[in-house]
Amino acid sequence: MPAIEIRPALLEDLNSIVQIKQIYQTSAVWQMDRRVGDNDFSIGFREVRLPRSIKVDVPNPPEFTTVSFTQPSGLLVASMPEGIVGYILVKEMTVPRSAWVEGLAVREEYRRKGIGSALLMAGQDWARSRHLVRMVLEMQSKNIPAIHMALGLGFEFCGYHDQYFANRDIALFFGKFI
Repeated sequence: MPAIEIRPALLEDLNSIVQIKQIYQTSAVWQMDRRVGDNDFSIGFREVRLPRSIKVDVPNPPEFTTVSFTQPSGLLVASMPEGIVGYILVKEMTVPRSAWVEGLAVREEYRRKGIGSALLMAGQDWARSRHLVRMVLEMQSKNIPAIHMALGLGFEFCGYHDQYFANRDIALFFGKFI
């Protein structure tokens, strides 16, 4: 992993943060299978390869208007000599004492180098410092890179919401006790 500094975001970082493209590339999707019987109902997900790789826009990019730059917030940045290369935005949910990752992005040319994982671990540290007990990630069922990262970091699939995003995509939720 390249040498990075992960720190709380400053107001002067905001322009660099919003310039990080909310696009990812995938060659698979978690497909939902729904089975309804007379006395049962089951939902399953399986990874299915696409005929070709596609670029996907994140349907609900995070809003930074509610982030406070005057007190510690859950907006952390990954900084390198070249500038800001990624961020994580974590929101504290008082019930049930959990941290909800509202945004996680790394500049395209720095992806797959461990920066997203480092940001997620720093987000967990931020949540622990606030005495939160669980962290939840939400993502599209198409976001195979994020799904693999979450599973690799010990997160477990904990739910879904059909037609959750503005574009009616399925949201998958992965959780972890921290």
